[in-house]
Amino acid sequence: HGTLFIMSLEIEILTLGDGLERPKRGQNVKCHFAAFFPDGRKFDSSYDRGDFFTFRLGVGQVIPCWDQCVANMTRGEKIRTTTPSTLAYGARGIEGV
Repeated sequence: HGTLFIMSLEIEILTLGDGLERPKRGQNVKCHFAAFFPDGRKFDSSYDRGDFFTFRLGVGQVIPCWDQCVANMTRGEKIRTTTPSTLAYGARGIEGV
């Protein structure tokens, strides 16, 4: 396990995946997530909804951080990211968050 830094994106590997196959661009992927503000307040969570979050990888359906991180993960991997606004919702953020 370790910590990687990519363009100010900090990635901490919490649990290694199976290491067998990474998802490909355009593939549907599903994962769980919890999103927090820097002060620790949670603002979104698939766990709280009780269902995986599903999206097509690499086609801009999610914030850039997700496309970059998930593309480099394998089944079962768990990570924690500290994401700069440029790879999330931008400097203006998103309404209600």
